[in-house]
Amino acid sequence: MSKIKIGVFGAWRGNSYISLFLNEPRIELIAICDKNISQLEELSDFEKDKLQAISKYTDFEDFLNKGKAAGMNAVFLANYFHEHAPYAIKCMEAGMDVISECTAASTLKQCVELVEAVEKTGKKYMLAENYPFSLPNFKLNQIVESGKLGTLLYAEGEYNHTGNNEELRRLTPGKYHWRAWMPRTYYVTHALGPLMFATKSMPKYVSARAAFSELLYQIKDWRHAYDGCAIMFCEMDNGMIDRFTGCTAMASDYSRYRVVGDLASVECGGNIGDNKVRLFYLNNTKPDNEEKETLFTADLNDFGEKAQKAKSAGHGGGDFWIVQIMIDYFADGIEPFFNVYRSVAMSATAIIGWRSCLNHGENMRIPDFTVQSERDAVRNDDLTPFPDDNGNGITLPCALPVPIK
Repeated sequence: MSKIKIGVFGAWRGNSYISLFLNEPRIELIAICDKNISQLEELSDFEKDKLQAISKYTDFEDFLNKGKAAGMNAVFLANYFHEHAPYAIKCMEAGMDVISECTAASTLKQCVELVEAVEKTGKKYMLAENYPFSLPNFKLNQIVESGKLGTLLYAEGEYNHTGNNEELRRLTPGKYHWRAWMPRTYYVTHALGPLMFATKSMPKYVSARAAFSELLYQIKDWRHAYDGCAIMFCEMDNGMIDRFTGCTAMASDYSRYRVVGDLASVECGGNIGDNKVRLFYLNNTKPDNEEKETLFTADLNDFGEKAQKAKSAGHGGGDFWIVQIMIDYFADGIEPFFNVYRSVAMSATAIIGWRSCLNHGENMRIPDFTVQSERDAVRNDDLTPFPDDNGNGITLPCALPVPIK
């Protein structure tokens, strides 16, 4: 039973995982790195006695080199949303396994480079997409896997995350911070991820549309991505179709998910209620031993003794399960669902989805990154809406043109 000796890059988002790492016997936390020293200082009150012995760095190269010298063999990437792939590649080239937050890559070129780094180095890579493992989604997954729905036809996912101007300011610390420039399709993982996991499918084609928000346009001077939502529509590799959002700013419930088959449908979130999951049959598809409609309460007791430890973990327990999946993978070689190929497929859906928005919903193919010729076709495609630290490098708009009134 090998031990995972891990470092955390990004203290702000890494905070909730640090607690989990410190309390797992098969994980040893080696080092923490964040360029903003105040983020490290905030950690001093968090598991104070255990954190005192952990090395802390503000420079990534120091973190990587000195961490490696101290035995670090894995890195959790919780740095800026659009910068994961380059750091993942550096870590793998240094001999470390990688678990990456939010999105695998922010350009198609990075998708190719990430896949080829995994193949070249032989290191393990997984995405820490936690929403499939929130408590209600756990129950939804269980019902889908039972076969009750019949042939899967359709799925939908909606992820909403907005706030008042004060909160948006806090989440956008700096003129060139990624949140100020992110198109609505790009943060797709929490909407698409649960659908992919529940239905064990990957996207093949995407058509997308975005919608202008007058409310967000009022803060365009410091929050330039002023579209209120983006809706993506995908053909999946198992024949079903999915409809899902990016990270939306609509006046709506926080998130909701639905999977529909030719026999029944299952859904959670929205008006269903906290930790509630609804299974519904048509009159002509209802088995004799089932009710037409059943409202389940997702209960940790249904998912084994280990599930009790997820009670206090972030994202409805999802962060806890991500750590368990990482242990299974890094220590025992059990491959996760979100391996590098599914991870870059999800990133590419977001990237190409935005290009579809800019072209009035054009249906566009998502590369199969297991195929060399399809990688080669996008190998040099580094179009991006994100500026560098000096405000340079933008090659795509981050919002639709303002409608003419």
